[in-house]
Amino acid sequence: MQQWEYFVAPLLEHNPGEILNAFGEDGWELVGVVQQQTPAGALSTIAYLKRLKAS
Repeated sequence: MQQWEYFVAPLLEHNPGEILNAFGEDGWELVGVVQQQTPAGALSTIAYLKRLKAS
């Protein structure tokens, strides 16, 4: 059975493509992106990624 590991990463507004490409080169697959409010009231963009877990 396949097992997955997951990673949650903040995405910086000025360069999200470069950030996601770097994760992709390390084997991470983008699952979703959400914006959520921080405790200070600002918006933060968060990426959820997964890759096969090494056996």
